[in-house]
Amino acid sequence: GGSFKLSYYNEYKSYLSMESTKRRRLYSNEDLLPKDDETKGSHIKEESTELILKTEKDDIENHSEYTKNMPDSKVEVKQEFSDDSDEEMKPQLKSGFSESELKYKSRNCPYLDTIQRAILDFDFEKLCSVSLSNLNVYACLICGKYFQGRGRTTHAYTHSVHENHHVFLNLKTLKAYCLPDNYEIIDATLEDIKYVLKPTFTKEEIVSMRFAHKVCRALDGTSYYQGIQGLNNIKANDYMNVILMSLCHVCPLREFFLDERNYDNVKLPPGSIMFPLIQRFGDLMRKLWNPRNFRSHISPHEMLQAVVLCSKKRFQFTKQGDPIPFLSWLLNSLHYTLTGGKIKKSSVVFDTFQGKMKVHTRKVPPPGERGVGKEYETTTTTSPFLYLMLNLPPAPLFTEDGDHNIIPQVLSRSISLKIIEYTYLKNSIGT
Repeated sequence: GGSFKLSYYNEYKSYLSMESTKRRRLYSNEDLLPKDDETKGSHIKEESTELILKTEKDDIENHSEYTKNMPDSKVEVKQEFSDDSDEEMKPQLKSGFSESELKYKSRNCPYLDTIQRAILDFDFEKLCSVSLSNLNVYACLICGKYFQGRGRTTHAYTHSVHENHHVFLNLKTLKAYCLPDNYEIIDATLEDIKYVLKPTFTKEEIVSMRFAHKVCRALDGTSYYQGIQGLNNIKANDYMNVILMSLCHVCPLREFFLDERNYDNVKLPPGSIMFPLIQRFGDLMRKLWNPRNFRSHISPHEMLQAVVLCSKKRFQFTKQGDPIPFLSWLLNSLHYTLTGGKIKKSSVVFDTFQGKMKVHTRKVPPPGERGVGKEYETTTTTSPFLYLMLNLPPAPLFTEDGDHNIIPQVLSRSISLKIIEYTYLKNSIGT
């Protein structure tokens, strides 16, 4: 049977090894060669070498012919992987489990009940808390900290051993792993965490946002309207928050940035540092309109870091600034990035915000003169704009107790009535 063939195969293998060793010793012994004839000795050496190679070749062929009829046996394959590498690999080779054990552990991880959803916060930069690297970063789903890698010499592996935290999530691939056993966790209960990290929307969901705002409930039980959430004031970034919140509610801009495929393949000139701006703005837009957030407020930390980097520290969140220059810079920067540095090319920003204004200019004559001549003729020029200034109501003359002015309460429609009436008149006339 099979046991007899296997024992015979082992004897035959040892015989081949022994015979090969004997032949090597026999033909490689220089004492057997005549010392007085170097030419003859070299000729014998060449013949002996050819004989050895031919004999070993025959042994290999005989061995292959014999093993064709042998029963199937397990072949142990050793493969080494770098501990710091995060490449896709066979899990049974990396974790040390068999395929059946791996499937069972992947779908029955005993550490899923240790996840602390209440302390998870994905609003900050995806950097390792130890090495400050952004490569192969994993989030510990128990304490919420970020660590790099999952090999034996990485910070995530060390954290799992020292702190007894076992569930980690790759912030780029959205795959969950159990450390230090190092096997992938496949469980439907992790989908809510993955959705909070990277929200996605279908076309039907994006279109439905035009008509109604859905009431959502956070993990702590607080209710919020979809798209109407608080932006944290880290230090002095309130002048940025008001602009970001306003732009996130512009319908064409919102529908464009909710779908990441619209700007994922943008190509910029070499050396440009503007690409993180549209990435972070899109991430903020999706987080703000996420109906399944764990919290009812959002931290725009990543977006603010991108603004500081792309504006070369012109706008910072550590000191107060003017929102109007920030709005002008942000709209132009988004347009520049989306067009790949080609300013004259159209983008969703210019299609939404850009307009043209006719400016009529006439020189005022001095008192007592009629102002006749070419220099007093009215000239008309066309000027493009991205935003217009509105006339705010004047401050009241009377003050309240404490010498504070009474803040006038007026409707935004009444302030913009001048522009609205002009637009309506222009459309009705058709000019």
